[in-house]
Amino acid sequence: MSQSTIGEKAKEEIIYLKALSLKSLEELPNIKEDINRKMIVILRITPLAQKDVEELKKAVEELYEFSVSVGGDIARLGEERIVITPPGVKIWRGL
Repeated sequence: MSQSTIGEKAKEEIIYLKALSLKSLEELPNIKEDINRKMIVILRITPLAQKDVEELKKAVEELYEFSVSVGGDIARLGEERIVITPPGVKIWRGL
C-alpha cells in the first residue's frame, strides 16, 4: 500500500469526540446526527435533570433506543454524563 493510500484511508476513519450539554429534548435530532456522522458524544445531562427529570428519562430512553438501532453503544459516566458511540465503537465496562 502506498503512503497516499494509507493517508487517504486514515482520513476516512477519523472519529471525533464531541462534548455537549443537554438542555432540552429539541437537541436530540442534532445529537443523533452527530452519531450518524461517526462522532462519539459525551453528553452532560445535569442541565436537563435540573429542569425536568421526566424529560431527562425520555431523552435517555430515546438515545438508548437510537444507539442500539444503529449498532452504537451508550453508557453512563458518573452522575452527570453519558457517552454515546457510533457503530464500530464499543464501550468497555470492565469484567
